Amino acid sequence: MDRTRRTRPLAAVLAAVLAAGGLAAATQTAEARPHHTAPSAGRDVPARTAALLQNAPAAPVTAADPELLRNGGFESGLDGWTCTAGSGAAVTSPVHGGTGALKATPTGGDNARCSQTVAVRPDSAYTLSGWVRGGYAYLGATGTGTTDTYTWTPSAADWQKLTTTFRTGPATTSVTVYTHGWYGTAAYHADDLSLTGPGGDPVTVPAAPAGLTAGTPTSSSVPLTWRPVSGATGYTVYRDGVKALTATGTSATVTGLAADTSYGFQVTAANSAGESPRSPVVTARTAKAGTPGPGPQLPAHALVGYLHASFANGSGYTRMADVPDSWDVINLAFGEPTSVTSGDIRFALCPRSECPNVETPEEFKAAIKAKQAAGKKVLISIGGQNGQVQLATTAARDAFVSSVSKIIDEYGLDGLDIDFEGHSLSLNTGDTDFRNPTTPVIVHLISALKTLKAKYGDGFVLTMAPETFFVQLGYQFYGSGPWGGQDPRAGAYLPVIHALRDDLTLLHVQDYNSGPIMGLDNQYHHMGSADFHIAMTDMLLTGFPVAGDTGRFFPALRPEQVAIGLPASPNAGNGHTPPAEVAKALNCLTKNTDCGTYRPHGAWPALRGLMTWSINWDRFNGWEFSRNFDAYPWR
Repeated sequence: MDRTRRTRPLAAVLAAVLAAGGLAAATQTAEARPHHTAPSAGRDVPARTAALLQNAPAAPVTAADPELLRNGGFESGLDGWTCTAGSGAAVTSPVHGGTGALKATPTGGDNARCSQTVAVRPDSAYTLSGWVRGGYAYLGATGTGTTDTYTWTPSAADWQKLTTTFRTGPATTSVTVYTHGWYGTAAYHADDLSLTGPGGDPVTVPAAPAGLTAGTPTSSSVPLTWRPVSGATGYTVYRDGVKALTATGTSATVTGLAADTSYGFQVTAANSAGESPRSPVVTARTAKAGTPGPGPQLPAHALVGYLHASFANGSGYTRMADVPDSWDVINLAFGEPTSVTSGDIRFALCPRSECPNVETPEEFKAAIKAKQAAGKKVLISIGGQNGQVQLATTAARDAFVSSVSKIIDEYGLDGLDIDFEGHSLSLNTGDTDFRNPTTPVIVHLISALKTLKAKYGDGFVLTMAPETFFVQLGYQFYGSGPWGGQDPRAGAYLPVIHALRDDLTLLHVQDYNSGPIMGLDNQYHHMGSADFHIAMTDMLLTGFPVAGDTGRFFPALRPEQVAIGLPASPNAGNGHTPPAEVAKALNCLTKNTDCGTYRPHGAWPALRGLMTWSINWDRFNGWEFSRNFDAYPWR
């Protein structure tokens, strides 16, 4: 986040990482085209791509290859198929064969996608085909592990056959076959869909979950997290040997417990084949009656915003007293160092030459107290694009603690936000384990933040606003890599987040100014849509192996620790997300509705909320962002 009108995009940096690591960025998937714009031949699909799809040699399929799709003729209604927003229905006319067919009707905001996930074998050839008629009709497969494939027709007055082929990747065990139409166009029909090729292994009972961990208990609840289990579709949590609850994700909070009491917890994984053995017991003791909950008290769903307190940034200066009550956490942007390596952080109000309506320091402090009296939290945010901070020495670490404490005390603030960008955090060569970092700038930052937390106590608010490059990119790359050559900043926030996960109030990754990032579905996701926020947030709430190493698994954060970071308006940064797409992301993550193509590993109704850059840009845009947050139905 920056003083300029737009923050620095990381797409070029990400491309450099991919190139340095010897990897090429994934091609855009079939459905990554603008919504509400009907495709046309030669425009929606580039000519060369269309030719490849039409003329690709069919993969060899032997006579022994089975039919893998369930109910591909829709003779049993929609059994085996899932359609978005109730868009699909089984009909008896017109049909291509048998007695049933699919009719799916797009709307202006939904392309009527119907899909089925099928077990397949790695590194194997498959042929997908089907008959369609009516409006725009697409037939394709995602999650192939190679280049996803599709074929389509803009219209068909009568039944027309579509056929495409693909080969699975070396680790692919399932693919999703789909049909869809186009936004706001006529209904399409599909029938006799077929996927042939080697069948996947039968479903087996999953293994017992590993990594069960208890978070900080309250007097009546204990939060739990565990690692995801391959093949699991759900989990069961046991309390003292008795079933307590079920979950679809890898975190849950057991409630209704007695105060000051010890409990033993276990978790199992399940799928259609059955339930796994139970995990080892983890014991946790609830707090004594009357003990406040861990950490500072925030609303169940909070709105976080950055206030341009030391500069105007083209959006105009907003006085602290004029910040609407919608904002629950107000981050003062920015405290900046006297030099990159000094650790000496300074903060001052915007000069009157840049901000003619700036308040006096006394008025500013009084307005902060008024906000706090109304239950709001006001933090100093350190860094931003221009504020590079490298705590390379113990002297810089100590200067950081001292100078930040002085700012907090002078303005009576509630805590600290870390917004280190650019080259502030970078991993030294050979520092490959996020659980045990050795790089001085990482180690000293962790130490400084723990010191500040200890100094101010449980009520101290600690938040972080890293870019995707420094967090989710760690699923693919971590530092310079085991052989060197990668960008050493990749995933560099992970050791800081992990070391402070028990002290961290909120993590709100900037889901903007980002290049494509691979999600847990091993597909690249692009900023500006619900899909991006769903995939990026799911990574935080599910956990992931760092740089693909299952032995170095970054555990899930609690949902109340996570907010989604977005630009408040198109002026504020690359990757602005329209309000309707923001609502879809929240619906998917908290209710498992409106999920689109990416399916998260659970539903998290306790997701804390949203962060935006910035309060000033929201005011510039007529308060659209905050008004939509206030209107969102969390339950």
